[in-house]
Amino acid sequence: MCGIVGYVGPRQAPSVIMQGLKRLEYRGYDSAGIAVLVENGAIAIRRDVGKLKNLEAMLADSPLRGEIGIGHTRWATHGAPSQRNAHPHVAMNERVVVVHNGIVENYQRLRHELEAEGIVFRSDTDTEVIVQLLERYVESGMTLVQAAQNTFDQLEGSNAIVAMSVVEPDRLVTTRLGNAGGITLGLGEGEMFIASDIPAILEYTRDMVFLENRQMAVVTRDGYEVTTLGGEPVDPVVHAISWDPVSAVKGEYKHFMQKEIFEQPRALIDTLSGRVDFEQATISLPEMNLTPELVRGLRKIAIVACGTSYYGGLVGKYMIESLARIPVEVEYASEFRYYNPIIDEHSAVLSITQSGETADTLAATELARENGALLWSIVNVMGSQAMRAADGYILMKAGPEIGVASTKAFTTSMADLYMLACVLGEMRGTLRAEDIRRCADELNHLPHLAGRVLDHDPEYSQLADQFYRAENFLFLGRGINYPVAMEGALKLKEISYIHAEGYPAGEMKHGPIALIDERMPVVAVVTRDHLYDKMVSQVEQARARGGVVIALATEGDESIRSKADHVIYVPETPPLLAPIVNVMPLQLLSYHIAVRRGADVDQPRNLAKSVTVE
Repeated sequence: MCGIVGYVGPRQAPSVIMQGLKRLEYRGYDSAGIAVLVENGAIAIRRDVGKLKNLEAMLADSPLRGEIGIGHTRWATHGAPSQRNAHPHVAMNERVVVVHNGIVENYQRLRHELEAEGIVFRSDTDTEVIVQLLERYVESGMTLVQAAQNTFDQLEGSNAIVAMSVVEPDRLVTTRLGNAGGITLGLGEGEMFIASDIPAILEYTRDMVFLENRQMAVVTRDGYEVTTLGGEPVDPVVHAISWDPVSAVKGEYKHFMQKEIFEQPRALIDTLSGRVDFEQATISLPEMNLTPELVRGLRKIAIVACGTSYYGGLVGKYMIESLARIPVEVEYASEFRYYNPIIDEHSAVLSITQSGETADTLAATELARENGALLWSIVNVMGSQAMRAADGYILMKAGPEIGVASTKAFTTSMADLYMLACVLGEMRGTLRAEDIRRCADELNHLPHLAGRVLDHDPEYSQLADQFYRAENFLFLGRGINYPVAMEGALKLKEISYIHAEGYPAGEMKHGPIALIDERMPVVAVVTRDHLYDKMVSQVEQARARGGVVIALATEGDESIRSKADHVIYVPETPPLLAPIVNVMPLQLLSYHIAVRRGADVDQPRNLAKSVTVE
């Protein structure tokens, strides 16, 4: 959950930046740093691992003074948490410095090219390729803006970047690439601010501009200029942010649920951070306390969860059984404790719970403990009861989820389940080193794929305009996408109050097909996998009964257009990770339908965020 703060103006930049970083501490981090252009025109950097108090102590011992600077709090993605890997990163000749959120997917190729030119790298991070590229272009005679355009255009993945240079010491250059990290410009009187999130700079201004995908801004104390990466001018909207803390955290979004849907690429980066080493192609979950002996001794895993988390567990069953070949049962936590489940010391019971305080889930884990089972949990709240009670745990790192209807906790928990399946498979010997490398590479691209889905939000809004009056929906999926259909139906029910059913498509002829007519929209998950042809058959059968079909399909699949009334395209994704990408259009479709119907999206009637009573 990396944080970015930048400042240019008459104040002392270190003070402004440190205050901003403190306001982003809620996002979590493992190191922090600050870079300032000091009075002699040089770049001065202070950075350290651990909490901000360590950086503060360093600044107290060795103060910085300057009126332009950038700061960062980091969750490790490439390279372990260490002082050398902490941001900001400076180029080889110390003329350019950068802070960065996101993952540069093609950093290895870029790094090899730069090293072949004699450039020496000082860190293990993907971020350093950005600053080295920038400096190379600056030293060739380009302006900082030209260097930034050339550099940013080469980067693959979703990224947010701020750069500063001694060559042009009066300005900061920043960009947003994709949807994994936001960039906010704060407008002041004779000063300007940059932040990855509004609370960092709300103390100083409430007039803000939000960069969109592939936009770039040049910021000086006198103002700002926004363009596309191609240099075309952009006239952005200036948003007046209320001083109300809740509204401030909500930012440019109308609802928390909308904000949390759009935070999913960043949340996925955060949940991978420190766990997947993309350079070494390793996946580790140290808080799970796993050993090969323990894993090989397991005879089965029982996943217990409620609501959306239950559907995540169903996806996890496919992942774990496919990669680790351990039998997995998935049970509603509310039922698990009442049917005398068969579990013992050779079983692991894995609870999935956003809050870590869900009463039914805690009761299920208590029963598991009484029967001698190993307890695991996937939770989003540090220090929650489900985490404390477990023998091993995985933090989702989704960040605060305020909306009652879960979104980013669902997608991050599925990413956690995939990593768990990989680690279990490696320890059991069902996955070889080359398999883990493939898994790590697939995870490397996942946040960017998620961001591409969000780029099509206007399409989902247009579909909502056509279907918001419907009173019934049917969602169909097969295999690992059956839980996606279930979750799509649940989201629609939760926030729009439309009756919806999620059903395994192969069972449609065993009853639900009787419901299909022209008033029953059918949402079918028809992305390409080994069950694609069978799903196409289900679409054709629904159309033959007069059903209006909305197909969720893989980009490039033109044949589905002749079989469905409407098509939503998602990028091609490895089959076991496809549910993470496929569910996001269904979240947005439900959101827009609910808004169109005038429903309370963030606090639907009769629902609570955490069910702490039975």
